[in-house]
Amino acid sequence: QVQLVESGGGLVQPGGSLRLSCAASTSMFSIYTMAWYRQAPGKQRELVARITGGGITNYADSVKGRFTISRDNAKHTVYLQMNSLKPEDKDVYYCNSVPHPFAYWGQGTHVTVSS
Repeated sequence: QVQLVESGGGLVQPGGSLRLSCAASTSMFSIYTMAWYRQAPGKQRELVARITGGGITNYADSVKGRFTISRDNAKHTVYLQMNSLKPEDKDVYYCNSVPHPFAYWGQGTHVTVSS
């Protein structure tokens, strides 16, 4: 099974930045469209951004212009650069492939935006 390991979360003040990373344990990483999701307790998981193997990206309206998704196929890693963070960005962030997620989700990485 493919393992996903997210990292990079933390506590940041409003307006601050964080860079999340997600490493995937698959040598076929470059063929997968990858995405970042976020989820608050008791709420549905929301797709935040996605990137094809070739680097085409798209974003949820709520993060457009503030977040940037990227990937390093050689490192089997996808990144999410988050700028101008807002309190409403506070969530647990996960990565997975789209449209067919890998069977096992990672543990996620917690992002808290607070002064």
